[in-house]
Amino acid sequence: MPNLEHPAYPAADLLHLESLVPCRESQVSMLLSIFGERQQFSFPCIFIYGHTASGKTYVMQTLLTTLQLPHVFVNCVECFTSRLLLEEILIQLQSCSSGTEQTSPVRCDTLNDFVRLFKQAVDSQEVQHQTLYIVLDRAEQLREMEANILPAFLRLQELTDRNVTVVLLSEIVWELFRPNMGCFEPFTMYFPDYSIGHLQKILSQNHPPEYSADFYAAYINILLGVFYMVCRDLKELRHLAALNFAKYCEPVVRGEANERDTRKLWKNIEPHLKKAMQTVYLREISSSQWERLQHDGGEAGQLKGLSAHTHVELPYYSKFLLIAAYLASYNPVRTDKRFFLKHHGKIKKTNFMKKHEKTSNHLLGPKPFPLDRLLAILYSIVDNRVAPTANIFSQKIACLSFKVGQQSQSRFKKD
Repeated sequence: MPNLEHPAYPAADLLHLESLVPCRESQVSMLLSIFGERQQFSFPCIFIYGHTASGKTYVMQTLLTTLQLPHVFVNCVECFTSRLLLEEILIQLQSCSSGTEQTSPVRCDTLNDFVRLFKQAVDSQEVQHQTLYIVLDRAEQLREMEANILPAFLRLQELTDRNVTVVLLSEIVWELFRPNMGCFEPFTMYFPDYSIGHLQKILSQNHPPEYSADFYAAYINILLGVFYMVCRDLKELRHLAALNFAKYCEPVVRGEANERDTRKLWKNIEPHLKKAMQTVYLREISSSQWERLQHDGGEAGQLKGLSAHTHVELPYYSKFLLIAAYLASYNPVRTDKRFFLKHHGKIKKTNFMKKHEKTSNHLLGPKPFPLDRLLAILYSIVDNRVAPTANIFSQKIACLSFKVGQQSQSRFKKD
């Protein structure tokens, strides 16, 4: 019995949609209930959030395309200014209305121009009597644009007096979007992470035709048993599955084992999966180089031009957190205003340093500092605005642990 049912859409389309979005039937069913029938007014704005690779973008694209609902899909990272964003929406909307790709440029300098041009485009016969969906992927970038952009999209249905629904896709929660002066509250919807059973089901669907589904499912089960505790990103797991499957099949290809000899297959693939675990997310070498290493039986560090783990790139904010912790531990508090403010006023050139402060701070070692000072220095040295997310605070804890260890080593050397 199909899980997706809606009187406004053909049963065959819903059955096909269900096969395309495995393990997301409840979210799709909820979206269909919110959308309603084609000609009905839907909720003005829907905010969908969840972690990376939780299916937000894929589900929305598949749902709107399969049911042939008129829509505009824009990535806010690509359209990084308000003008690019508004013009891209109008270009795609005109293409959707005419059925052909729009080649003439559309100039839209202000939000008033956008509302006027949007009404003209929607009034075409193709999309006039049904809901139009505007999907903004990576919507957290809207916070970096003008202050009126996000409130305008939240109330676009009211501003244009047209049947339009704006869908915002983001990896952060709505509380980090809400302006200080308040705004129209969207309908929020959460996409949870895939469980290990969901990942097993999704990855097993990509089995090669020359091998049985049970054989590939057993391989995916081994892969998840090794990587699930360190990586739950569906894209990364799919990449790892494609990268190591040829090595898993080698005993079968050579005739040393059949598809049911799981013990022999596991012994053959185990050392290679351990090597792959050391480079999860890093992409130190390309897929072709990794396959060549697998064939030659070498280590990743043996490849010419690579220094496999000698200098691993830290995450973006972790680097700045370490820099901020270093500056806070070695610089006196009274120098923060001079170092980190652009307009700090006039500074008197007097020798007001204490006797013990004339010694180099590097010789005295790092000093403790409060968390508020660490964050204040971080915000001043990072170019763009830093959102206080859970990821930042978790990296801050790791950064402080690193500094505590550094301070302990420094005191140990003094003693």
